[in-house]
Amino acid sequence: MAARATLLAVCLLLAGPAQAQSVALSGLLGGKALLVVDGAPPKSVGVGQTHRGVTVISTQASQAVVEIGGKRQTLLLGGAPVRLEGQDRGEGDNRIVLQAGGNGHFMTLGQINGNSARFMVDTGASFVALGADDARRMGINLQTAQPTVMGTANGSVQAWRVKLSSVRVGNVNVHEVDAVVMPAAMPYVLLGNSFLTRFQMTRTNDQLVLERRY
Repeated sequence: MAARATLLAVCLLLAGPAQAQSVALSGLLGGKALLVVDGAPPKSVGVGQTHRGVTVISTQASQAVVEIGGKRQTLLLGGAPVRLEGQDRGEGDNRIVLQAGGNGHFMTLGQINGNSARFMVDTGASFVALGADDARRMGINLQTAQPTVMGTANGSVQAWRVKLSSVRVGNVNVHEVDAVVMPAAMPYVLLGNSFLTRFQMTRTNDQLVLERRY
């Protein structure tokens, strides 16, 4: 038994940490990069340090260079998560793993119609919801959108129904997603049920796993 335990420990050491599937740069602090790896909360990583298989090579005013598995990528501040080259896509295209932040919410970076977006999972929202400013930045034409009325804490407001060509979270890309555009600015995009119902959701403590159903 002791020999088997020793062999197992050696194998684990040789295997090392699992390599990341995606990484994004959410900020820069004193020369350190705030990395979001596989949708987990941001982690401050200094030059030459490694977090979850991602090594920071250098940082500048609005970008950082990272290395994983001998390959380098340039991350732009606030940009969408970068798929690290050389990774086996496997079931990553059908599976999203999110970690709850300190406030208990599940936040992640992603893309809408190929444009960067910051999401918050909201199972109480019927649709993906975003502010008008974000919609215009993403090239969504509100003049041709369908008007609608949405109820908010401050009463009913005029909004617009739209169809998003694609919503990407991690390595999962979902097409033709119903959404609403609110007139007021929003700090993040609500990832509502028009996206979430395409997944089987399983929560274990502070981890939320989305397994694609269709």
